Amino acid sequence: MDGTIDPKERFYRQFQETSTTLKEQIAHLPSVSTIGGERQDATEHILSGISRLSQSVADAADFLPAYDQRSYSEGIKLLNEQLKEAQAKSAPKARFQFKPRTTAPATTEPKEDSRHIFSSSVGGSGDGTAAASSEARDSVGTLPTISGKNYNEEVARMRGVRKPSFSTARDIKLSGHKRIHIILPSSASRATSSGTLTDIHGCVVDMSEPTTSTGAPFANLVLKDISSSLIVAGHVDGSVHITGVRDSILVLVARQVRIHECENVDLYLHCLSHPIIEDCKGMRFAPAPACYLAESDKAEENQWQKVDDFKWLKADHSPNWSVLPEDERLGIDVWKNVVPGVPGEGVDDLLKKIGLDPRKAKV
Repeated sequence: MDGTIDPKERFYRQFQETSTTLKEQIAHLPSVSTIGGERQDATEHILSGISRLSQSVADAADFLPAYDQRSYSEGIKLLNEQLKEAQAKSAPKARFQFKPRTTAPATTEPKEDSRHIFSSSVGGSGDGTAAASSEARDSVGTLPTISGKNYNEEVARMRGVRKPSFSTARDIKLSGHKRIHIILPSSASRATSSGTLTDIHGCVVDMSEPTTSTGAPFANLVLKDISSSLIVAGHVDGSVHITGVRDSILVLVARQVRIHECENVDLYLHCLSHPIIEDCKGMRFAPAPACYLAESDKAEENQWQKVDDFKWLKADHSPNWSVLPEDERLGIDVWKNVVPGVPGEGVDDLLKKIGLDPRKAKV
């Protein structure tokens, strides 16, 4: 069966498998304390794998569109960044050593206080030379440093419509939320190297602002274990993987979409390739609302209705998906005036207005 698959699709699968393997190897990189040079060997093995993956993209240039090549190149760049971060986290800390006491020579010049130098390097009132030098060495210096801030805890503490900034993060990661309304502000546009929404139930999550108006789409996106929710995912330059979503409404603008084990989902979609479903039922597709599209999107062919069901091999239409009837689609007024939230109304009220039952949310 694999011989009938389009070369671009086959390459996509191979790339994803290899990329996933490399990410796992990076996540389990041995510490510096490992005896026998195991960490060095593992690092070299990962670097070799990334190099081969990069070469495979170059070799596939004959049949890969320029858009896909850029997307794969971004994926390889992200792997290199993740490897650097993993190496930095496990780098050995300098040991404290006593130095021989010496008598300082007499001088009339004031002695420089090392405490002020340290303050400047971490953002104090000095000239910031050390900080600038550190940033110059950072290959992704345009991105903020990772502060360790727990945005999921921040979201849980907020009241009303949550608007977490994600201004000190590289990725958007939201998980473990129930019955809340989240709208990402434009400040989150610096954290869209990847996105992940997991364990989301009875919620409204709108990520369109930082990925559309600011021109900073996600490199890739994962939606997993979601029920009775509205997810406006915004723009994704690469692929979207959707798993275990039920009784929900999704809005996506993406290059590729893979959907697994989902049930009763209305998907408003703008997609440049055939959407793929597997082990799904009750899926309904419609074109993405115009208010979530950029001008460049409107010039591209939207293949939202060309769905491939990998578990339906018969010639006739798969019973697992259908086109959402026009008279059942949410109108522009809903997207512009209801989805952002109405003062005095909670998330349950919003969900009911768009036809979702928050009582079905997984608890």
